[in-house]
Amino acid sequence: MKLLDWLVLIGTIGFIVFYGVWKTRGSKNMNDFLLADKSMKWWTICLSIMATQASAITFLSTPGQAFEDGMRFIQFYFGLPIAMVILSITAVPIYAKLKVFTAYEYLETRFDLKTRTLAALLFLIQRGLAAGITIYAPSIVLSAILGWDLTYLNIGIGLLVIIYTVSGGSKAVSVTQKHQMTVMMSGMVAVGVMVYLNLPKDISFYDSVRVAGKLGKMNLVDFSFDINNRYNFWAGITGGLFLALSYFGTDQSQVARYLSGKSVAESRMGLLFNGLLKIPMQFMILFIGVLVYVFYQFQSPPVFFNQQVLEQSYETSAKDKVLQLENAHQELFKERKEHVYQLVDAIHNDDEEEIKTLQEKLGVLTNRSVDIKKEVQAEIAQVLPDAQTKDTDYVFLSFVMKYMPAGIVGLLLAVILSASMSSTASELNALAATTTVDLYKRSINKNSSDTHYLNSSRLFTLLWGLLAIVFALSASLFENLIQLVNLIGSLFYGTILGIFLVAFYVKWIKSNAVFVAAIVAEISVLCCYAFTDIGFLWFNVIGCLIVVLVGLVVQAIPGLEKK
Repeated sequence: MKLLDWLVLIGTIGFIVFYGVWKTRGSKNMNDFLLADKSMKWWTICLSIMATQASAITFLSTPGQAFEDGMRFIQFYFGLPIAMVILSITAVPIYAKLKVFTAYEYLETRFDLKTRTLAALLFLIQRGLAAGITIYAPSIVLSAILGWDLTYLNIGIGLLVIIYTVSGGSKAVSVTQKHQMTVMMSGMVAVGVMVYLNLPKDISFYDSVRVAGKLGKMNLVDFSFDINNRYNFWAGITGGLFLALSYFGTDQSQVARYLSGKSVAESRMGLLFNGLLKIPMQFMILFIGVLVYVFYQFQSPPVFFNQQVLEQSYETSAKDKVLQLENAHQELFKERKEHVYQLVDAIHNDDEEEIKTLQEKLGVLTNRSVDIKKEVQAEIAQVLPDAQTKDTDYVFLSFVMKYMPAGIVGLLLAVILSASMSSTASELNALAATTTVDLYKRSINKNSSDTHYLNSSRLFTLLWGLLAIVFALSASLFENLIQLVNLIGSLFYGTILGIFLVAFYVKWIKSNAVFVAAIVAEISVLCCYAFTDIGFLWFNVIGCLIVVLVGLVVQAIPGLEKK
């Protein structure tokens, strides 16, 4: 990294932390600390919601997802706008009317204490794990790319977030996220423009899109139904809808964002604009990954994108074999590049027969390239058994570090760290609020002063922050980071959503029945994960439906009608 990159990175992160502490200093009570004194405007709510969801994993892993798998991941978000409308009509006015600090307070009003506590505990488990991942994700990649110490990165990111979240609570989270979101989007736009400018001069934007399409990367919508397929229209519009309903309607890290709204109208507008803007934002990030893929059709890609691990393999007995495979990969690239240029010419000439022939040839070459990559991964796994051989999450940052000019690299790193900090801050604030309100104040210490609970909230924020750092230090990389986050959410969100759907709409089901149904649903979802190949998005549907159906059955048992 050059001096300009360091100045951009340190200046951006330093400003955000300082601004968050200064702007929100002096919280006087729990309402200030946990709900930002209900003073947030809709645009702040919208940006805060988007920034909470758009973790560092979004900017690290999503372009790599598109590089490997095309645009089909966009279908994951198809249910989100529908969810925003449903929540704006139902959940927002209910939460506002009850004047709750957390979503789970409502469950005691509707059911009883044990149901409220169960939902709160399920949230604390999954969100506590996710907080560690949102710290760990950028740390592991930055460590591999830049050679920075992983332990220090985990601790540093965690402590930066703790500083302003403990200081200013929910308001600090929201006001800093406005600037973090600005940094994220301006940084990604700048990188996207630079990716295009790095394409060969004789390849137009139209050419790049057409080439990506012919090579199967513009696969935006898949209407085929397959329950084992993670990303198709039906999984997105159903599983994605249920996940979005649960995440935005019952996850305190998101609910707190719109509970802080100045009015019901402000909260609704924040949610609706999130639904309006989220898919275009994800489209842009995925498309940047597709452009990187097109770039590597004309510029030789590395055989393995985690350069640090690749260089470590040179110091082992696998060196000669790895170098041999790299040479074979380079020769294959030259042949492939010629065919890609021929494909561009065929596209210009509208020669469909030639296009089809070249697609088949490029498909064969791609398969050979994949086989070489697998051989390299196998060699690395043999000599470096602790190394992660899945390199999808390294594609984008590897490209940025090698081809982006000074300043842009620092800005992109600021994007990654800002995203990590914004998501982690929301999570810590939500974990502290749930621990304080739903467990400590409700069941452990019921009669202390507001000042005591304010200080307890700060203490729980600190403790959850430290615990998140511990999770990050002990984490291990998954196949793909963005899939890991969504998987963890899907293991718990369906059950939580089922509890809330029963609470909102199925008034006949009472507390004992929904409690039993929730336990059955959670065990069933975990069994589905352990023993089936069902796509994890469907876990949200399965968990939710089991809560409702089992709840109906249990409630029909004599003696439970009034419980």
